Amino acid sequence: MSKPTKYVYEFAEGSRTMAALLGGKGAGLAEMTGLGLPVPPGFTVTTEACKVYLATGQEPPELGVEAAHALAGLERAMGRTLGAPEDPLLVSVRSGARFSMPGMMETILDIGLNDESVTGLAKASGQERAAWDSYRRLVQMFGRTVMGVDGDLFEAAIAAHRARRGAATDHELDTGELVLLTEEFKDIVRKETGEDFPQDPAEQLARAIRAVFDSWNGERARVYRRREHIPDDLGTAVNIQAMVFGNLGDDSGTGVAFTRDPATGERGMYGDYLPDAQGEDVVAGVRDALPLSELKALDPRAYVELGDHLRTLEAHYRDLCDVEFTVERGRLWILQTRVGKRTAEAAFRIAHDLREEGTVTADEALTRVSGAELTRLMFPRFDVKATDQPLAHGVPASPGAAVGAVVFDSAEAVRRAAAGEPTVLVRRETTPDDLPGMIAAQAVLTSRGGKTSHAAVVARGMGKVCVCDAEELTVDPAARRFTTSTGTVVREGDTVSVDGTAGTVHLGALPLTASDVGRALERGTGTGALTEAVLGALAHADSVRRLEVRANADTPEDAVRARALGAQGIGLCRTEHMFLGERRALVEAMILARDDTARAQALAALLPLQRTDFTGILQAMDGLPVTIRLIDPPLHEFLPDRTELAVRLAGATHPDLHDRQLLDAVERMHEQNPMLGLRGVRLGLAVPGLMAMQVRAIAEAVVGRLRAGGQPHAEIMIPLVGTVEELRLARAETERVLAEVAAETGTPLDLPIGTMIELPRAALTAARIAKAADFFSFGTNDLTQTTWGLSRDDAEASFFPLYLEKGIFETSPFETIDQEGVGRLVQFAVTAAREVDPHLETGVCGEHGGDPQSIHFFHRAGLDYVSCSPFRLPAARLEAGRAAIADTTDTSDTR
Repeated sequence: MSKPTKYVYEFAEGSRTMAALLGGKGAGLAEMTGLGLPVPPGFTVTTEACKVYLATGQEPPELGVEAAHALAGLERAMGRTLGAPEDPLLVSVRSGARFSMPGMMETILDIGLNDESVTGLAKASGQERAAWDSYRRLVQMFGRTVMGVDGDLFEAAIAAHRARRGAATDHELDTGELVLLTEEFKDIVRKETGEDFPQDPAEQLARAIRAVFDSWNGERARVYRRREHIPDDLGTAVNIQAMVFGNLGDDSGTGVAFTRDPATGERGMYGDYLPDAQGEDVVAGVRDALPLSELKALDPRAYVELGDHLRTLEAHYRDLCDVEFTVERGRLWILQTRVGKRTAEAAFRIAHDLREEGTVTADEALTRVSGAELTRLMFPRFDVKATDQPLAHGVPASPGAAVGAVVFDSAEAVRRAAAGEPTVLVRRETTPDDLPGMIAAQAVLTSRGGKTSHAAVVARGMGKVCVCDAEELTVDPAARRFTTSTGTVVREGDTVSVDGTAGTVHLGALPLTASDVGRALERGTGTGALTEAVLGALAHADSVRRLEVRANADTPEDAVRARALGAQGIGLCRTEHMFLGERRALVEAMILARDDTARAQALAALLPLQRTDFTGILQAMDGLPVTIRLIDPPLHEFLPDRTELAVRLAGATHPDLHDRQLLDAVERMHEQNPMLGLRGVRLGLAVPGLMAMQVRAIAEAVVGRLRAGGQPHAEIMIPLVGTVEELRLARAETERVLAEVAAETGTPLDLPIGTMIELPRAALTAARIAKAADFFSFGTNDLTQTTWGLSRDDAEASFFPLYLEKGIFETSPFETIDQEGVGRLVQFAVTAAREVDPHLETGVCGEHGGDPQSIHFFHRAGLDYVSCSPFRLPAARLEAGRAAIADTTDTSDTR
């Protein structure tokens, strides 16, 4: 008989290894309880209970009994009863998914307060104002989060009371005002919902738990999960914890602490503290918090104790820890811990420092950083001059440089982003409701809140530029503007530049300059803690990775840059890019040729130009492989637009003969679906001399480099092969030309000849094609199009957003390899080809070659190399190293 499912765990029953069941918060609370830290007791409702609720619409029948049993234990431990009229026990209710999710339900504090227990709390605490402050918070939080009341209605009521009293903050409202405000809040709830605010503490708790479950499928949560590629079936846990109070006077307070600076990675205790406040005040940024160092003067004993606990947690988790705490009349309580979100800069510095301290191994340090973070560090920064006066200064909460149009709400940010316009979301402070706008915007700017505010924490987690607490700005969302301390008015749509590193905002678009990390990567050396950390991580990745990392490069200049960024060769050199510009006329001449002689003349004119191209690229990549793909796109792309030509001819008094010939050629070569027409190997076989010209140019470039003392390693790639017969014919022509050049120059030429696998049929017949190929290179861009039966450009412009919104795609299959479909074709082709030739070289040259998740897949699939654009090379090198480590550990997270 199977053991019945357990849905509720007291904190003392769990551990951090149970994060999938207890969620991140619950596992952290359990772990701290086991370590003996001062954690207010409580219990966790598991993710399994949430899954049952989401599947059936009802809580598991056992949940009520288990929760009641756990609550009775909590009441015994605290010596108080939930919501009792005299000295009541109060609890908080927090969501807690496996992965930290800003889009989940906001915390509800002070569950258990009602019209009777608020008086009991006032008597027991001796703080009547604090009791009513807690009650109005509960009605506001519960009304908004559980009962669905518009939060702006509560904010408007608070603002009216502040204005009447001339108070700058909620904290300045006295007891009488808070009593009136609480009654107004209850009236708002009644008017908006048709029901009274619930007075039964048990009903409050049950409805709060259910609201957490419901929030898993809320719009904010679904938006965040799509962005972070978090599965939809994990569910969330619920944490119920005894309340402790930081709003009982000057000897109380609340704060957030980090064991290291989450923005820079610097060592030391860091964070914010807010005296006489409850926890949500720090996160919301409704009052300006003090630096954590101020706690040392306010309460030296609590400060020393907090430092001890932070050191314990960092040593235990072996990572940056983010800790929420409350001081209640001099007694320190630890409310939550988790491995803290950090900026890309902090991630590399912390991983490097922990490695240097011997806390983690080099392999573990590499799993703590990612290619996406490295890419962010390579972004340009502002080139700020002394004369560039900022509009305002604030807290540099998440570094980087961003330029965009000012918007004042989430909906406008999303609307403009959909139209391709970069934006900066400006708010007094952000809430979880702003999450879609924060995702859509390039940067977030707030006039309140510090480095531990909602805006800062979420922006850091998403790698968004963020400046908080720019208190010189008066933000007026209703008027769609903000005003600086000097009177400058910036309206919605105006362009601003936000410097998340310096903590400044500037009017207009500032010029950009290369990042220090980007420059260091190109030079291979640099100074400073960050560049040292980045170069160290890359060096270790290079030492452990199995996959080679090559570049997609079409010019000598691109090849030089790619080599500087660590490319081990060129995996894709696209020759069609060499026919643009002034050379286009020569291609036109080839297309318009009426006989073999005219065509040969046009090709002869192209030959020396192609030879020069290849010579420069081979020189830049001397000693490394250069895979050159023969011309691929349809020839019509080199001809003028049919409509423009026809209009020009119709309007001409004396039509130009050349234009007539061009129009005839365009009409002759017109195809209904040119991307599936005369291109690739078909073009090479159909147009006499074209393939021979390109092969000769490659061969002569190789000979030239050999005679110059170089070490050229050119490889010739035949594109769009669908059958081995095509490859055999193209290979025969290629070998014929190579033999001719070898005979003419007296130089033996043995160039590998392979093919690009970009059609499903090629993948499915890979065993046959492998008999005629020296290497395979997977063109995953076209392989994705032909497997899915769609055009990338058309799909992304039409139904892709709908598919992403509805969850049909977790991410675009053109950004991350579709492992179930396209990926299976790649795996099948590699396996089948290696049975024919165990030493057949295989790689990928589509843009998937630079995508972190795809690189991990290609490593597992057994490919020899990935190839990507030069800018993505450092990230690809890093991810290839992480993929190798993931083979032997389970610590890698490729999300």
